[in-house]
Amino acid sequence: MDPSSPVADLTALWIQEIGALLFGLVFLFLYRQSRVVYFGLWAIAWLLRLLAVLFAYELVRTSQVAWLAPYATFEFAFVIVLISAARAGFASGIKNWRGVLRLIGILPIFVAIVWAVSRVSGLEAYQTSDAVVLGFVYFYNFVTLRNNPGTGARFFRFSLLMLASAFVGHAVIFLWLYNRGNAPQWVLYLHHETYVDFALHCLLAFAAMAMWSESQIDRVHELVAELDHLRRENRHSMDLDRLTGLFNQAALARRVEEPGQFEGVVAVCDMDNFKDINDRHGHLVGDEILRHIGSLFQASIRHEDVAFRWGGDEFVILFRNQRHDVAQRRMGELELRLREFRVRGFGMLPIRFSWGTADAHDRPLREALDEADRKMYELKRSRAATGAARERK
Repeated sequence: MDPSSPVADLTALWIQEIGALLFGLVFLFLYRQSRVVYFGLWAIAWLLRLLAVLFAYELVRTSQVAWLAPYATFEFAFVIVLISAARAGFASGIKNWRGVLRLIGILPIFVAIVWAVSRVSGLEAYQTSDAVVLGFVYFYNFVTLRNNPGTGARFFRFSLLMLASAFVGHAVIFLWLYNRGNAPQWVLYLHHETYVDFALHCLLAFAAMAMWSESQIDRVHELVAELDHLRRENRHSMDLDRLTGLFNQAALARRVEEPGQFEGVVAVCDMDNFKDINDRHGHLVGDEILRHIGSLFQASIRHEDVAFRWGGDEFVILFRNQRHDVAQRRMGELELRLREFRVRGFGMLPIRFSWGTADAHDRPLREALDEADRKMYELKRSRAATGAARERK
């Protein structure tokens, strides 16, 4: 291009066209990957800008005002879509379509005003007003995204602020050139403005990619956290006995095999007359008794203690960091409460309850569990012998 010629530069045209196509494809890719309406609207906006640049080139090349109408139409449509994107934010849809429709409704009026102003004041006035409007639109997007956290979002907002500042600067320069009354100079400035705008929009596109990548990484972290939570819940549910709500035998076996000593007291307990109740009243009553025992244990032990159903009507309680005499007293209280057990439709069905305890300090948990189990059976046999002696008398 001849520096003294006011004719539009074909190189600048191709830069703007390729840039609009490139940026549109970038935002279209981001929309297809994220389904975020904000990115989709930016892709539509760049398609409109692609068409606007063609009419702008013809306008500058021929200096015929007739080309201003289609140029202003697509340029203002570009502005409308970007305002719509700002209003939508990163939601899945546009909440207020009425505001967008009102903007579309004044499009013909805007084009008519632009055409009239250009007839009176020349194309320099339109370029100045266009730069002011674009600067406002980019700044509006900058403001509406202020609540989005993350480095990528801050980088994207910084790019928007840079573009807003650049277009305001363009408006000031166009106004200065307009007052000088030298038309070829403002056309030459359009040539240099093209490269600046292309660089800044490249920065914006990279920032949008960074913002999307950051959101994907955050989403992956959220999914990993959800997966870990589901795994813990699944493992927890596998460790629970469905009838009593206590931990099951498999959970107790893993706890016994865990490295490290258990500091506290182990209690093993068993229902003495559970088989008689099952035979007399049926398994449904037996299941209700087991559920009641599970609820009683959960309500009677501390948060740091753990209760297991070892199998059938036998249970294990681990009293963490508890003295032996305190654990024995608490087991006695549980026994007294089970003697007052009632079943709906049958009245009081007292449960005879045998138990044994062992101190697990400074020795493996398995040894303490075996000792408590032996003590429980010793108590059970002792009570059985006492009952048999009374019957003989």
